[in-house]
Amino acid sequence: MKVVFLIAACASVLAVFLICVFLFANGIPAMGKIGPLKFLFGTEWRPTNDKFGILPMIVASIYVTAGAILIGVPIALFTSVFMARYCPKKIYKPLKSGIELMAGVPSIVYGYFGLVLLVPLIRQLFGGTGSSMLAACILLGIMILPTIIGVTESAVRSVPESYYEGSLALGATKERSIFFVMLPAAKSGILAGVVLGIGRAIGETMAVIMVAGNQPRMPKGLLQGVRTMTANIVTEMGYASGLHREALIATGVVLFVFILIINLSLSLLNRRAEHAN
Repeated sequence: MKVVFLIAACASVLAVFLICVFLFANGIPAMGKIGPLKFLFGTEWRPTNDKFGILPMIVASIYVTAGAILIGVPIALFTSVFMARYCPKKIYKPLKSGIELMAGVPSIVYGYFGLVLLVPLIRQLFGGTGSSMLAACILLGIMILPTIIGVTESAVRSVPESYYEGSLALGATKERSIFFVMLPAAKSGILAGVVLGIGRAIGETMAVIMVAGNQPRMPKGLLQGVRTMTANIVTEMGYASGLHREALIATGVVLFVFILIINLSLSLLNRRAEHAN
């Protein structure tokens, strides 16, 4: 069994290594041909004119992900606290099942939900077409809820009960004991859930294509259409060739680096928290 486990672990590492090799081997040469500065900081994406600037897609991805986190994280945090400390046993199982069901819903279904509900609602309330950055932020905020709730609830439940009882014994209220004692103690698990949510949001494609407007330009406001890096790759990869295809793979390299930076940031935060304790 040790050999079986070793092979499984090596297969996982090998898969990540091969993905890195493919992306960098095909993406880095494209950056060299286009020019790293022109590729990363160019504001025009016109493959027919050999203009491959992905700054609008980078900024749109950051804005949409940040908006989703601002919407989703507070809701997920309060929901996980309710489920871990307040939820009656009668409704816990149905609520838990519903959240788990949300995690299994395909992204295309979320996209259809956003297209027929969110987009018309935004159009009626604020004008415009409705397909906008705001619609993408709200939809992604909903999509990351089950990921963050699941990890955060487990982190809160893993805190020793003695922390809570000790805080109550010192005269703190139930709410202060939870939010000022238990949540700080579960900080590393909560951060892990948030990072997983960020990874889900920044890597989402189909739902974003359906509601974000799919416009490769610099974001001009919450009610304007945008195109993220993932949407750019999926939209044009089917017919791209030559330098155009290589530029799309290079966009995947940038996205991959973003995920690595997020994971490294989490590791650094956890190390600082451990040293502080």
